[in-house]
Amino acid sequence: MEILDRDKVPKSRFAGVREHRLITDPRLFGTDTGEGAWAGFGNLVYLADARLVPAGETRMHSHREIDVISVMVEGRIQHQGSLEHGQELQANEVQVQRAGGEGFSHNEINPDDSHNRLIQIWVLPEREGEPAGYRHYRLKESGLTRVYGGAPDQPDAFAASTIIDIASLSSGQSMDVDIPFLAYLARGKGFANEDIIAEGTLLRGDQLTFDCTEDAQLILAHLKG
Repeated sequence: MEILDRDKVPKSRFAGVREHRLITDPRLFGTDTGEGAWAGFGNLVYLADARLVPAGETRMHSHREIDVISVMVEGRIQHQGSLEHGQELQANEVQVQRAGGEGFSHNEINPDDSHNRLIQIWVLPEREGEPAGYRHYRLKESGLTRVYGGAPDQPDAFAASTIIDIASLSSGQSMDVDIPFLAYLARGKGFANEDIIAEGTLLRGDQLTFDCTEDAQLILAHLKG
């Protein structure tokens, strides 16, 4: 199992965003992948641990042919844009925006006088030309919430073979993963196999036993079998 510590990756900034970019895949970024960052997993090509400064914003910008997943960890954002304008995202909520061939524009605003925190994930679509779309999720208090991927005939998430589940775990709980995976500990502490890890740790490998020692949020990516 490989481990990457968020704080070993240089911090980047744009507009009101301050972030550590842990995954910057060459398929999207070419040779400009940044110091220390990993390549992607499946069609997952970008993962950043981000904060917006107090009253900060991303500024309005556009995307095409990318799926943008925002996992709110602390604070909140107010969402503006061509999809679900006016939606507010709070801690333990997730929004997924599919650009498709139609594209979308958005601005994410921190309305508060303190920093917030969110995990930003981008996934390449498997088919070009899909219509733009938006989904919103409230994470389960315990267990797995699927926020992305699965078969075309299921109604719960945008179809894709790269699957993203988010595990909400309490201290003392354990979770086993027995397939190739990428995982990011967004909150909490625990043992990953025999390694002690804390918030801000990216993992990849073929097998994981995570023993939670402090209430945790684990973002897990794997591929549809």
